[in-house]
Formats: sequence, structure tokens, C-alpha cells
Amino acid sequence: MIEKAVDYALAGQRFDKVLAQLFPDYSRSKLQDWLKKGFITLNGEQVTGKTKVIGGEVVRLAMDSAQADAPSDRYEAQPIALDIVHEDESLIVINKPPGLVVHPGAGNPDQTLVNALLHHAPELEKLPRAGVIHRLDKETSGLLVIARTLPAHQILAKAMEEREIKREYRAVVVGRMVVGGTVEAPISRHPKNRTQMAVVGNGKPAITHYRVLERYHFHTYLRVQLETGRTHQIRVHMAHIRYPIVGDPVYGGRLRIPAGATEELANVLRGFRRQALHAHTLGLIHPKSGEAMEWQAEIPADMEQLLNALREDEKHREGVDER
Repeated sequence: MIEKAVDYALAGQRFDKVLAQLFPDYSRSKLQDWLKKGFITLNGEQVTGKTKVIGGEVVRLAMDSAQADAPSDRYEAQPIALDIVHEDESLIVINKPPGLVVHPGAGNPDQTLVNALLHHAPELEKLPRAGVIHRLDKETSGLLVIARTLPAHQILAKAMEEREIKREYRAVVVGRMVVGGTVEAPISRHPKNRTQMAVVGNGKPAITHYRVLERYHFHTYLRVQLETGRTHQIRVHMAHIRYPIVGDPVYGGRLRIPAGATEELANVLRGFRRQALHAHTLGLIHPKSGEAMEWQAEIPADMEQLLNALREDEKHREGVDER
């Protein structure tokens, strides 16, 4: 059983809209289905989605009954190797390789991180999204946190919602930046291409901070920190300020080989077929012990090769200039 109180600020809103805010890990259609079947109550009573709340009510979700009623959400446990950075009774921290989809979906029914997690820890089947608190795009590598218990999931999901979980990335972008900065621009579905995201005036608030780590003639290596967590946020924001991430097949535009680039750099850029984005640092308050914890994941080999090629190209250009 999960219990949540309706905030007084939501007074006057429809119950189905309130449910979507109270339980963001579940789809609206699923919540509506559970409401109709009596798995969700308002102050102990069955109501409809049209019911207006007044604030202060207690919402109860009979999780055991709801999960038992949803066999379609049960995915196959598959023996897929995991790079486990940390594991205890409350959570698991994974270093996801590029190319691994996080959650089964259209085009990727299995062989995902969730399938691997269910094989490693079968108890995750009882949790929303198999305990996954946040996602990474298929071709983005790096750290993810997974809750192992329902209390841990509730605490971590709330911490994510309230921006209390630190997520710091490394990215290589096209273009030479002079200084770092912050992008604060709302993000929503692209108005014409619904498979993409875009900066849209009426989108959800999105804030990305970036700092320069290394500059090259035509590229920049960045430390990027998320304040919010919108879909494709870093990729969309970097493209929005015209410094798209190297290799991004959706938001990066056509491949650009800098004039005078070394043969090594040109070859690496031609062969880099994913966004050069890596979730490097993850920090949070442990949901059970209350201890502040932080983990880091080394830059993957393909990004390290790209950085080395950029550094060597820079040395070559400096040598040419000196002559």
C-alpha cells in the first residue's frame, strides 16, 4: 500500500490529473485503469477521475493488487552482463555502456538494462520501471541508480523530482567555446517531429549548466550538470546554443571535419556514430542510511579515443603555427 496526501495547492483540480502528479512513474492510462478497478481510493472511497479534490485528502494505491493485475508490465529476466559500481539492500548503481537500451519498448522488446536487472535482482519486478529512477538514452553511457525496495524508490524518486540527486556529465561538442554558462530553455516534443524534443515556449522548465574543461580549435570538452531532467535535455540544449554534441545522430547535424585536421582526428570523427555524452558523476543521499554518497565512472574507450585525437590534433596545429 502506498499513501500520499493531496497538496492544498492542487485544490479544485480533477483527481486524474492529481494522480499523474502524485505517481509520475506510471502512465495516465494505467492510473486510470487502476482507479476504475478500485486499486486507488481517495479518503478510502472509490471516486472517478473527474472528481475535484479540495486538498489534504489521502490517496491510497493498493500496489500489490495493482501489480498483480498488470502482467503486461512483466519483462523477461535475461542474463546480460552488468557493470555494477555499487550495490546494497536498498539500491544498485550501474555504469551503462553505450548501445544498451534502458527500458523495453517499441523496437526494443528485450535485451535491455531492465531485462538484465530482473535477472540480477528478481525482486525488482515488483517495483515501477523495475526500480529505475532515471534513464539514459541508448547511446549515452554512464551512471544510473536503481532502487531495490519500494521505500527506497519513493525516497529516490522524490529526491530526483526535487533536484536533490547530483548528475554530472562529460560531453564533447562541436565549436570552440570561450566560457561556460547556463542554458535555461523549456523543452517539449518537437511541434512537427514527435520523435524528437525541442526548445518550445510552452514546454517544461529545463536548466543545464556547462563548464569548459578543455578547448580545441573546433571542439570543446565540457562538464555538464543537470538541474532538471527532461528527455534529451543536454543534447537539445547544446544544439539550441549551436554547440551540438559530437556524433549526435538526431540533433548534431551533418558531420563536419575541421579544415587541416590530422588524419587520425578525421578518421575518429567519421567513425564516432553516437553522441559523445557520458554520465560521469552521480551523487545522492542514501535512502536508508542517510549517508551522502557519490560515484564516478571513467570515460568510455571510444570517448577517450576521441579526446586523445583532439589533443593530438591541437598539438599538431600548435607545431604548425610555430613554424
